[in-house]
Amino acid sequence: MTDSYSSRLETLDRTGNLRQLSEIDPQGGYLQRNGISMLNLSSNDYLGLADNEILKTEFLQTINSRDCRFSSTSSRLLTGNYPVYTRLEERLARLYDAESALVFNSGYHANSGILPAVTDSRSLILADKLIHASLVDGIGLSKARCIRYRHNNYEQLERLVFENAKQYNHIFIVTESIFSMDGDESDLPRLVALKRQYPNVYLYLDEAHAFGVRGLHGLGCAEEQGVIGDIDFLVGTFGKAAASVGAFVICSNKMKQYLVNTMRTLIFTTALPPINLEWTLFIVNKIYDMQARREHLDRIAHRVREALNPLNGGICSSSHIIPYILGESERTVDMAIRLQREGFYLLPVRPPTVPPGTSRLRISLNAECSDTDIERLIHTIQHLQQSL
Repeated sequence: MTDSYSSRLETLDRTGNLRQLSEIDPQGGYLQRNGISMLNLSSNDYLGLADNEILKTEFLQTINSRDCRFSSTSSRLLTGNYPVYTRLEERLARLYDAESALVFNSGYHANSGILPAVTDSRSLILADKLIHASLVDGIGLSKARCIRYRHNNYEQLERLVFENAKQYNHIFIVTESIFSMDGDESDLPRLVALKRQYPNVYLYLDEAHAFGVRGLHGLGCAEEQGVIGDIDFLVGTFGKAAASVGAFVICSNKMKQYLVNTMRTLIFTTALPPINLEWTLFIVNKIYDMQARREHLDRIAHRVREALNPLNGGICSSSHIIPYILGESERTVDMAIRLQREGFYLLPVRPPTVPPGTSRLRISLNAECSDTDIERLIHTIQHLQQSL
């Protein structure tokens, strides 16, 4: 058995797909690794809040020793459902003008737990080809039939809904608002228009990479495009732009009650520590008014897209996540090393995370990046590109 695992590791190494855990020391918008300081362009800290000393100091001043609990000691259905859960969920529901919100330990818990809970053998899931692995795993744990439609191919999706609407009790369209690897987006108004044609069609939207970043108050692409009220399951995460941990779903009161009673990743796990939830609520309230950071992020992202989208062979980002596609894994690893030597912390994204032949550097911008940082990044990539 050991030999078979060793053989697989050797294959990964030979093809340039072997991964290692690297220890890093965050320092604001930069990080240090092996004593070298680099601009951090691989984090999901999109608003640049995770290492913000002003926010941390203000937050600690609001916390008394009684609220400073570092463990929930059990699941939410036992003794882990502290009052801060209620305050956070009520705040989220008010922000989205929705009936309810339900908080989870992670985006992975949300996506791998909701779909198995709400589907059965009389359900059909129509999922975008590029959805996140957590959604793929959730679909795999469900009893529903699943068809993966071509990425953002709404003609195919509309045909699949039309052909299957009378054959299933429920059809769930599952997609992301901003896709994590290509940085492109779903056409939410078109999906809503499709849903409205069928009483048994539901929309499941993962806003992991849009929450905090898009919309007037940072509520995501659904806010930006005016369709929040039409999304049946709107999932967001706190571990990215909100600089915390955990996730949530915006849904109806009945659906919240149903998930609490049926969702295994909620029922069978120790709840998040109260101190984490206090920080999350603090940050969520701050994000609401951080439009200046969102506008700066949008501006620098536009500049990088302008430079890099033409290099990506038809994959065009429209967000703060910008791929730089290099093709083969070895070439991508080599470019990552070169950019790290130039002071940019960028990591190679390789199969199976992305399809073979599309290995890339995933440039993940954040609001702490200055205009000077961005111009230096573009200049460096263009210079290195000439040597490939």
